[in-house]
Amino acid sequence: MENYRLVKIGTTQGQRKLFFNLNKEKEKLKALGFNPSLSLLAKNLAVEEKEAKEMDIRLSTPEESLETPISDDGKQTLESTLADDSSEIADKLAEAEFKQMIKNKLEQFRKILVEEKAEKELYIFDHRLSAENPKTLQELGKKFGISRERVRQLEARLLKRLKQFLKQEVPDFEDYEFIRD
Repeated sequence: MENYRLVKIGTTQGQRKLFFNLNKEKEKLKALGFNPSLSLLAKNLAVEEKEAKEMDIRLSTPEESLETPISDDGKQTLESTLADDSSEIADKLAEAEFKQMIKNKLEQFRKILVEEKAEKELYIFDHRLSAENPKTLQELGKKFGISRERVRQLEARLLKRLKQFLKQEVPDFEDYEFIRD
Protein backbone atom coordinates (compact mmCIF):
# COMPACT_ATOMS: atom_id res chain seq x y z
CA MET A 1 0.00 0.00 0.00
CA GLU A 2 1.40 3.40 -0.97
CA ASN A 3 0.82 5.60 2.03
CA TYR A 4 3.62 8.07 1.46
CA ARG A 5 0.98 10.70 0.74
CA LEU A 6 -0.54 10.50 4.21
CA VAL A 7 0.73 13.18 6.50
CA LYS A 8 0.26 13.21 10.26
CA ILE A 9 -1.89 10.16 10.40
CA GLY A 10 -1.93 7.51 13.09
CA THR A 11 -1.03 9.70 16.02
CA THR A 12 -3.12 7.75 18.54
CA GLN A 13 -3.14 4.04 19.29
CA GLY A 14 -6.61 3.66 17.75
CA GLN A 15 -5.56 5.52 14.60
CA ARG A 16 -2.46 3.37 14.22
CA LYS A 17 -4.56 0.23 14.62
CA LEU A 18 -6.94 1.49 11.93
CA PHE A 19 -4.13 2.61 9.64
CA PHE A 20 -2.51 -0.81 9.59
CA ASN A 21 -5.59 -3.03 9.87
CA LEU A 22 -8.65 -1.30 8.37
CA ASN A 23 -8.17 -2.49 4.79
CA LYS A 24 -7.08 -5.96 5.98
CA GLU A 25 -10.22 -6.24 8.11
CA LYS A 26 -12.40 -5.10 5.18
CA GLU A 27 -10.92 -7.82 2.96
CA LYS A 28 -11.28 -10.44 5.70
CA LEU A 29 -14.99 -9.60 6.20
CA LYS A 30 -15.62 -9.65 2.43
CA ALA A 31 -13.96 -13.07 2.20
CA LEU A 32 -16.28 -14.34 4.95
CA GLY A 33 -19.30 -13.01 3.03
CA PHE A 34 -20.05 -10.02 5.28
CA ASN A 35 -20.70 -6.47 4.16
CA PRO A 36 -17.86 -4.52 5.82
CA SER A 37 -19.87 -1.66 7.36
CA LEU A 38 -18.08 0.95 9.42
CA SER A 39 -19.86 -0.10 12.60
CA LEU A 40 -18.78 -3.73 12.09
CA LEU A 41 -15.20 -2.68 11.28
CA ALA A 42 -15.07 -0.43 14.35
CA LYS A 43 -16.42 -3.23 16.56
CA ASN A 44 -13.94 -5.80 15.24
CA LEU A 45 -10.99 -3.41 15.64
CA ALA A 46 -12.19 -2.13 19.05
CA VAL A 47 -12.26 1.54 18.05
CA GLU A 48 -14.96 4.17 17.82
CA GLU A 49 -17.05 4.27 14.67
CA LYS A 50 -16.19 7.94 14.17
CA GLU A 51 -12.47 7.12 14.09
CA ALA A 52 -13.07 4.26 11.66
CA LYS A 53 -15.05 6.56 9.37
CA GLU A 54 -12.34 9.26 9.40
CA MET A 55 -9.58 6.75 8.67
CA ASP A 56 -11.63 5.09 5.91
CA ILE A 57 -12.07 8.47 4.22
CA ARG A 58 -8.36 9.23 4.57
CA LEU A 59 -7.26 5.90 3.17
CA SER A 60 -9.76 5.79 0.32
CA THR A 61 -9.30 9.36 -0.91
CA PRO A 62 -6.92 9.48 -3.87
CA GLU A 63 -4.05 11.92 -3.76
CA GLU A 64 -4.21 15.03 -5.92
CA SER A 65 -1.26 16.77 -7.43
CA LEU A 66 -1.04 20.47 -6.70
CA GLU A 67 -0.55 20.94 -10.42
CA THR A 68 -3.93 19.36 -11.24
CA PRO A 69 -5.98 21.81 -13.34
CA ILE A 70 -9.24 22.81 -11.67
CA SER A 71 -10.62 25.19 -14.28
CA ASP A 72 -12.02 24.37 -17.71
CA ASP A 73 -9.23 26.19 -19.50
CA GLY A 74 -6.60 24.37 -17.43
CA LYS A 75 -4.89 27.58 -16.30
CA GLN A 76 -5.93 27.48 -12.65
CA THR A 77 -4.41 24.75 -10.49
CA LEU A 78 -4.84 23.63 -6.89
CA GLU A 79 -1.51 25.26 -6.12
CA SER A 80 -2.76 28.64 -7.33
CA THR A 81 -5.62 28.52 -4.81
CA LEU A 82 -3.34 28.11 -1.80
CA ALA A 83 -2.97 31.12 0.46
CA ASP A 84 0.17 33.15 0.03
CA ASP A 85 1.43 33.92 3.54
CA SER A 86 3.99 36.38 2.21
CA SER A 87 1.26 38.83 1.14
CA GLU A 88 -0.34 38.50 4.57
CA ILE A 89 3.00 39.28 6.18
CA ALA A 90 3.45 42.27 3.88
CA ASP A 91 -0.03 43.52 4.82
CA LYS A 92 0.74 43.14 8.53
CA LEU A 93 4.04 44.95 8.10
CA ALA A 94 2.37 47.80 6.19
CA GLU A 95 -0.30 48.04 8.88
CA ALA A 96 2.34 48.16 11.64
CA GLU A 97 4.26 50.87 9.77
CA PHE A 98 1.06 52.85 9.27
CA LYS A 99 0.15 52.57 12.96
CA GLN A 100 3.64 53.75 13.94
CA MET A 101 3.39 56.69 11.53
CA ILE A 102 -0.01 57.69 12.96
CA LYS A 103 1.37 57.38 16.51
CA ASN A 104 4.26 59.69 15.57
CA LYS A 105 1.88 62.19 13.94
CA LEU A 106 -0.35 62.17 17.03
CA GLU A 107 2.72 62.93 19.15
CA GLN A 108 3.56 65.81 16.79
CA PHE A 109 -0.01 67.11 17.10
CA ARG A 110 0.24 66.91 20.89
CA LYS A 111 3.50 68.92 20.81
CA ILE A 112 1.70 71.61 18.80
CA LEU A 113 -0.97 71.80 21.51
CA VAL A 114 1.77 72.07 24.17
CA GLU A 115 3.51 74.86 22.22
CA GLU A 116 0.20 76.72 21.84
CA LYS A 117 -0.39 76.32 25.59
CA ALA A 118 -3.91 75.12 24.76
CA GLU A 119 -4.54 73.70 28.22
CA LYS A 120 -8.15 72.57 27.71
CA GLU A 121 -7.51 71.08 24.27
CA LEU A 122 -4.39 69.28 25.51
CA TYR A 123 -6.29 67.86 28.47
CA ILE A 124 -9.15 66.74 26.19
CA PHE A 125 -6.63 65.19 23.79
CA ASP A 126 -4.81 63.33 26.57
CA HIS A 127 -7.78 62.27 28.70
CA ARG A 128 -10.53 61.77 26.15
CA LEU A 129 -9.29 61.35 22.56
CA SER A 130 -6.13 59.33 23.09
CA ALA A 131 -6.95 57.72 26.43
CA GLU A 132 -7.62 54.01 26.76
CA ASN A 133 -10.32 54.77 29.32
CA PRO A 134 -11.61 58.18 28.23
CA LYS A 135 -13.03 60.53 30.83
CA THR A 136 -16.63 61.62 30.44
CA LEU A 137 -17.68 65.05 29.22
CA GLN A 138 -19.03 65.64 32.74
CA GLU A 139 -15.64 64.92 34.35
CA LEU A 140 -13.83 67.22 31.93
CA GLY A 141 -16.43 69.95 32.40
CA LYS A 142 -16.07 69.75 36.18
CA LYS A 143 -12.26 70.07 35.90
CA PHE A 144 -12.50 73.31 33.92
CA GLY A 145 -15.74 74.64 35.38
CA ILE A 146 -17.58 74.49 32.05
CA SER A 147 -20.62 72.59 30.79
CA ARG A 148 -20.58 69.19 29.13
CA GLU A 149 -21.83 70.86 25.96
CA ARG A 150 -18.87 73.24 25.93
CA VAL A 151 -16.48 70.30 26.39
CA ARG A 152 -18.22 68.52 23.49
CA GLN A 153 -17.79 71.63 21.32
CA LEU A 154 -14.09 71.88 22.21
CA GLU A 155 -13.66 68.17 21.50
CA ALA A 156 -15.41 68.49 18.10
CA ARG A 157 -13.21 71.46 17.17
CA LEU A 158 -10.11 69.56 18.30
CA LEU A 159 -11.11 66.49 16.26
CA LYS A 160 -11.63 68.68 13.19
CA ARG A 161 -8.19 70.20 13.70
CA LEU A 162 -6.62 66.78 14.19
CA LYS A 163 -8.24 65.47 11.03
CA GLN A 164 -6.96 68.45 9.01
CA PHE A 165 -3.48 67.96 10.47
CA LEU A 166 -3.47 64.28 9.55
CA LYS A 167 -4.76 65.02 6.03
CA GLN A 168 -1.76 67.31 5.53
CA GLU A 169 0.77 65.00 7.14
CA VAL A 170 -0.34 61.50 6.10
CA PRO A 171 -0.37 60.48 2.44
CA ASP A 172 -3.71 59.03 1.33
CA PHE A 173 -5.24 59.82 4.72
CA GLU A 174 -8.69 60.04 3.10
CA ASP A 175 -8.52 56.27 2.46
CA TYR A 176 -8.47 55.55 6.19
CA GLU A 177 -11.61 56.10 8.22
CA PHE A 178 -10.73 55.71 11.86
CA ILE A 179 -11.45 59.18 13.22
CA ARG A 180 -15.09 59.80 13.95
CA ASP A 181 -16.68 63.10 12.99
